[in-house]
Amino acid sequence: MDKVRVETIPPDKPYYVISAAARLVSLHPQTLRHYEEIGLVVPQRSQGNIRLYSPRDIERLHKIARLTQDLGVNLAGVEIILRLSEQVERLQTQVKSSGQSALTCSSS
Repeated sequence: MDKVRVETIPPDKPYYVISAAARLVSLHPQTLRHYEEIGLVVPQRSQGNIRLYSPRDIERLHKIARLTQDLGVNLAGVEIILRLSEQVERLQTQVKSSGQSALTCSSS
């Protein structure tokens, strides 16, 4: 699967319309609509109600595609895996920031 580099765009900036997002992740636009319907990805909407996907959404869609296509995980499993991954990331961030706070307090 060809990955397009999207690091130059801020990660949460809505940028890609559904057809471009679908091409980036090699999925059909209807698949992206289904993922939105079941809550796996929530693109922002323009004033004209057009779905706009951010680089972070594209990254999430890549994860979903890898889990479903490469690893054979069903969508219920994908939801659980993504939720747990996000929870781990939040906890890691908290640990890093509390570790940094402890370091600055102990060096005072």
